[in-house]
Amino acid sequence: MILPKERDPRFVTIRRGGTLTDADHQLLALWAAACAEHVLALFESAQPEDPRPRQAIEQVHAWARGEVTMTQARAAGGHAMGAARDLRGAARYAAYAAGQAAVVAHVAAHELGAAAYAIKAARAAVPKGESAESAGRRECQWQRDQLPEAIRALVLDDQRLRNDICWSVFD
Repeated sequence: MILPKERDPRFVTIRRGGTLTDADHQLLALWAAACAEHVLALFESAQPEDPRPRQAIEQVHAWARGEVTMTQARAAGGHAMGAARDLRGAARYAAYAAGQAAVVAHVAAHELGAAAYAIKAARAAVPKGESAESAGRRECQWQRDQLPEAIRALVLDDQRLRNDICWSVFD
């Protein structure tokens, strides 16, 4: 479970009664896509013939440009998560990251799902003898370095608030 029991109004669009602007919603989605894309090779090396996670990330970009609907992006996210089901380890987490990124178009708070799964993928991909924790910290820092200034404080606060339900990957 990566979503809080109560929805944070900062992640609900203004037209739905929250405080999130469309521009910031798009930035959240694009940041989530960047997080997922950063680990996508971990999926593609295991499943080179399966395009679903890459397609999900492409749908995030298309949604942010206004070229596809939220429903289309959300459906692509479901397909990417379907690609993860029979896998284990880094490839599974990378596909889930792509799926979570795509569903940010529907529920903005999924942005941490994409980031958390990407960190789990980075940890799982570490060769024996290397530190999974260090790999996770490096991935988390890389993600934070990609945050646009407009959403930086929001995402960092969200990481603090939801770290426990996101497997404590943001420590």
